[in-house]
Amino acid sequence: MNTRNDALVLYGEAFTSRFLLGTALYPSPRVMQEAIAAAGCDMLTLGLRRQNPAGGDGDAFWQILRESGCRLLPNTAGCRSAREAITLAEMSRELFDTPWIKLEVIGDDYNLQPDPFGLLEAARELIDQGFKVLPYCTDDLVLCQRLHEAGCQALMPWGAPIGTGRGLMNRYALRTLRERLDVPLIIDAGLGAPSQAAEAMEMGFDGVLLNTAVARARRPAQMAGAFARAIEAGREAHRAGLMEQRQTASPSTPTLGQPFWHSKP
Repeated sequence: MNTRNDALVLYGEAFTSRFLLGTALYPSPRVMQEAIAAAGCDMLTLGLRRQNPAGGDGDAFWQILRESGCRLLPNTAGCRSAREAITLAEMSRELFDTPWIKLEVIGDDYNLQPDPFGLLEAARELIDQGFKVLPYCTDDLVLCQRLHEAGCQALMPWGAPIGTGRGLMNRYALRTLRERLDVPLIIDAGLGAPSQAAEAMEMGFDGVLLNTAVARARRPAQMAGAFARAIEAGREAHRAGLMEQRQTASPSTPTLGQPFWHSKP
């Protein structure tokens, strides 16, 4: 199990879980509640556009979020420009009384790829306003460097396009990010199986954020538990140190110096 001495630290705040869970697409509030409990997460993402707490919509949904004890991470999902994302972030801060924001600025409707220019523009302004920005971005090294320079103390590169379940499509780029950036990196989007989450953690990533793979499973709570255990296992494997890959076989039982027995003629 994760402990405080291996906490995920984001903007100076420690989280015992490295699993961030989305709250969309569940068949019912009860199923969502069961998934949250099984995930054991400390942070939940939610879209302001999907529900309106000020208007009393989705009372069961909001009650579950309040009772979960998790920190809320509002997102700017669906925004197509920096200005739109900034405005939605400001509304989220007023409604939820939190400076935390998952920043999304979508540039392509086909694969929901983030707009790097709008994302960077919005991140700079929101950081200046005191927001704790977690930007959803691609695995582009230069973009991630610029976001970090702008003041983002954590980054959330995609594994694959949102909702595809294709896993870590560009391992070279992701490994490069991990090697070059000394900042918390959370894989966000594209994971479809617990084994993919474990692989990301084995590579040295600091956390995983997902939604669809849990919410659309036949048994969401069971799947949430499976992801939680995979994330912990991957983290432990990374800390333990994975063996180096070899081109040739190497016997696990050495034969040099071992006695040989021969049958009598």
